[in-house]
Amino acid sequence: MSEQLHPMAPHHLPFYITSPGETDALMIVTGIILIVAVFAVGLLYWHLHSLPERMAHKTQKLQFEIVAVLGLIALFTHEHLYWIAALVLALIELPDFGTPLRSIAGSVEKIASGSSEVAADDVTQVSTIATPAAIGRSEQDVDTDQKVRSHA
Repeated sequence: MSEQLHPMAPHHLPFYITSPGETDALMIVTGIILIVAVFAVGLLYWHLHSLPERMAHKTQKLQFEIVAVLGLIALFTHEHLYWIAALVLALIELPDFGTPLRSIAGSVEKIASGSSEVAADDVTQVSTIATPAAIGRSEQDVDTDQKVRSHA
């Protein structure tokens, strides 16, 4: 420093005290550290904030879109309840009701389309093989049976 120190000042000043007009190196280093720390905390925040979405995506959850929307709502509203709900949804396994129901619907369609063909084949086979006279029944009894079956 200069010889123009105040007489009451100590003769040895610390390194971080600079003379007027000189560059303050400590302030520059502190500013750089502050900027790096702000970016690091921001990256940590983003990484932590996207945790439920990454968890749901990794395990191929059905509720992935719901988790993603809850994460975005939590990001923009800063309400942690939405983030906690997204985390819980990402952790639990919701039962898959769609696949069994589609399988049942497909099977019912096969039965419905196949039963009309099978029923028509059965009627022609029964009518050619078993006539009312061959069974020992009158045609009136057979008509009565068909009426009862049609109402059932």
